[in-house]
Amino acid sequence: MAFILDEIEIPIGRYVESGVDWIRNNMEPALDGFAGVVGFFTNSFANLLLWLPMEIFILLVAIVSFWRVGWKFGIFSVLSLLLIAIMGLWDQTMSTLALVLAASVVALLIGLPIGIAMARNNTVEAIVRPVLDFMQTMPPFVYLIPAAIFFGLGQVPGAIATVVFAMPPAVRLTNLGIRQVSAENVEAGQAFGCTDRQLLFKVQLPLALPNIMAGINQTIMLSLSMVVIASMIGAGGLGNTVLTGIQRLNVGLGFEGGLGVVILAILLDRITQSFAPQYGSARRRGILDFLRRWQDGKQQTA
Repeated sequence: MAFILDEIEIPIGRYVESGVDWIRNNMEPALDGFAGVVGFFTNSFANLLLWLPMEIFILLVAIVSFWRVGWKFGIFSVLSLLLIAIMGLWDQTMSTLALVLAASVVALLIGLPIGIAMARNNTVEAIVRPVLDFMQTMPPFVYLIPAAIFFGLGQVPGAIATVVFAMPPAVRLTNLGIRQVSAENVEAGQAFGCTDRQLLFKVQLPLALPNIMAGINQTIMLSLSMVVIASMIGAGGLGNTVLTGIQRLNVGLGFEGGLGVVILAILLDRITQSFAPQYGSARRRGILDFLRRWQDGKQQTA
């Protein structure tokens, strides 16, 4: 058996190289277009956050924290952002936040429609689900290889690797949320004369919003974790601070960069979670009340 296996050799690596060469030679316009879109979002967020005065940014975060979470978290957000500024990591933090926001926006723009398509078509789900399984079991560092090969080094390749890495939760939870909408609510919408589009946007998506918001939260968290790893291909930001600390065996520098990442993760996690509606009977009654009012409006118009 061992002799037979020694004689058999499948050059998988050579096939992969041939596939990469074909993509680079034949799909360059599509790759450049995608890189341009990601670069637009990355540069826009970076320019905005670096232009915004530190005091104004802290004030805005404090207002949102007080409003959505509570006064204790509002105080924590102010003190934590001031700590980042005292450590001299403000620009790096804003650069990391810009990459996270850009990657999250692109991942959601791609992932949410795919999740909706999966929920409405079992064939699409059967095709996409193995791809998502493959993406979520792949080690994060592996995503850096195609990003560097196809797009080079820098912020944009790092953001692209982050987009691919962070997309699966948004797709899965959007699909799950829509599929978990009860048949009673769907039948109620159909009874009131909803079209497929109205049923999706007026009934299914509002009821699936808690799951969708959980997917958005997870996408943002994964984006932040991947942005740190993407510093290995030149993404910069706090990840570069951590990487420099590792390369120089500088424990203090690495700890400061890691602390900045933790603070940013806590702020993003708590604030995004606060926007998720609670799923329950009150929410279901709200949808049914909306359908009744919509039907009454149609009758009055007629």
